[in-house]
Amino acid sequence: MSVALHITYDDYLHMIDAGAFDTMRDKRIELIHGELREMSPPGEPHSEFISRVTHWSVLEPPRNRVKVRVQDPIAIPGLDSAPQPDIVWAKPKNYGDHFPQPDEVFLVIEVADSSLRYDCGEKADLYAAGGIKDYWVVDVAAKLVHIFRQPQKDGFTQRSTAKLGEQIRPLAFPDVVLDLAELFAS
Repeated sequence: MSVALHITYDDYLHMIDAGAFDTMRDKRIELIHGELREMSPPGEPHSEFISRVTHWSVLEPPRNRVKVRVQDPIAIPGLDSAPQPDIVWAKPKNYGDHFPQPDEVFLVIEVADSSLRYDCGEKADLYAAGGIKDYWVVDVAAKLVHIFRQPQKDGFTQRSTAKLGEQIRPLAFPDVVLDLAELFAS
């Protein structure tokens, strides 16, 4: 009988520091509920939309009030998790000694071309339980954005979608606008 090994968040950090993943540099791994999970490599549509959202994230927020992190971990230690969202808007500070935690995160954005069910399901539940207040999933195929807000331990209580022709605004920065017509322009 095989048994999965549960890895704590602290174990994960020690493994990184000890170089446990050095031989796997070509793989993308994240810690989700104590499990090491290999992430799919980004395809062309996924990469393109990460670039578009990154461009908007760098140009639009108020200067010096947001640190934009691209495909870097955030820490949810109480849930033994260190997911690697596509885009994070974090408080502007030095994260050289820790990954941003939910109280340091303004917005998390995932781009979904093949991972929609996971991003809107298990990952949304993880972010809600961890206390992420504003979570967006860019649905490449449907050309819309799923918006998750008001986190509770068992999920987000507010879920909506924004479609082409609509605009959305981060909770922390209501003056900042993402126009979906621009995001999904050919």
